[in-house]
Amino acid sequence: MWAEIKEVQPILEKQGYTVANPWDIVKVFEEKVADYAGSKYAIALDNCSNALFLCLKYIDYTGEVKIPRRTYVSVPFSILHAGATPVFVEKEWSGVYNLEPTNIVDGATRFTRSMYIPGTFHCLSFHLKKVLKLGKGGMILTDDKKAYDWFQSASKIGRHIDRLYKDDYFDIVGWNMFMPPEQAAKAILLFEDLPDINPDAGSSKDYHDLTKHEIFRK
Repeated sequence: MWAEIKEVQPILEKQGYTVANPWDIVKVFEEKVADYAGSKYAIALDNCSNALFLCLKYIDYTGEVKIPRRTYVSVPFSILHAGATPVFVEKEWSGVYNLEPTNIVDGATRFTRSMYIPGTFHCLSFHLKKVLKLGKGGMILTDDKKAYDWFQSASKIGRHIDRLYKDDYFDIVGWNMFMPPEQAAKAILLFEDLPDINPDAGSSKDYHDLTKHEIFRK
């Protein structure tokens, strides 16, 4: 995977980016996707499930969350892990849907220019079955600087991105959910060849009814 870092570094430098260390590549990927999507900020993570989880933890939501009964199984699991309760509803969707009544958006199957929904925490997936086929990865799009700072620290075990470990301090309990530089480098190489407009990679028609599983009827 480190081959991608060596490959992408001269490309980014020609584009005017400064790549002083591998972590700068993650920052560049975030900036590229935010510009493409239309959000002010983007936070690169290891998967979309953890993006949904972190959003629920940030807003400290522990009530009922309405989601389509036909969606990927990690969505209700992320809700449960965050301390909330998934409630399944009949809903047709393509590309995106809201975790009601919150401002969290599951946008795992949509990746196209200007896709960001203003005022939301918009979660993306880079699974092989999605549009940007990284293999594993996710992202949160937001216009909220305070939330951006929290997500950056919370996803990096409570670290702060503007200082070395020896100079760091810890003020929140974080999680190990960040995207490593080698994954971001591979993502940029894929992103460079991606069209502006892409069809949705999934909809309610592509998932079976989760209410049929006993685990969700307990």
